[in-house]
Amino acid sequence: MSTERIAFFIALETRVWQAMTLGDLQAYKALLAPEFLGVYPSGFAGLAENLAPLAQTPGFAPTYVLSEARIMDLAPGLVMLSYRAVFQRVAGTQAKAMYVSSLWRRQEGESTEERWVNLFSQDTPSQHAAPMMTP
Repeated sequence: MSTERIAFFIALETRVWQAMTLGDLQAYKALLAPEFLGVYPSGFAGLAENLAPLAQTPGFAPTYVLSEARIMDLAPGLVMLSYRAVFQRVAGTQAKAMYVSSLWRRQEGESTEERWVNLFSQDTPSQHAAPMMTP
């Protein structure tokens, strides 16, 4: 895979993380498909369950690093991005790490601009220590 293509999908995923850290409900919702499904250590979560915490407060400190990215083309307009995330839930707490796989789908729309939405995401906690890295 080309580094430009990986960078494109990491940029999309970074927009998701930015929306979460800022508590930007509108930006977060715009990036997720209506039928979004998240699979987390706590269980399954649809779009509504993912949006609810953001309506109250941001879920993460604005400190996170996405690395070790790779993508798989699953079908035309369907790409799986997998990467390692190191993050802090609250500023000053110990950093944690997890591996994330996000399924991105290209949307056909009225505009000629290509638009991608996140259809599925699965988080797997890392068993390795997570020192916070600088972006």
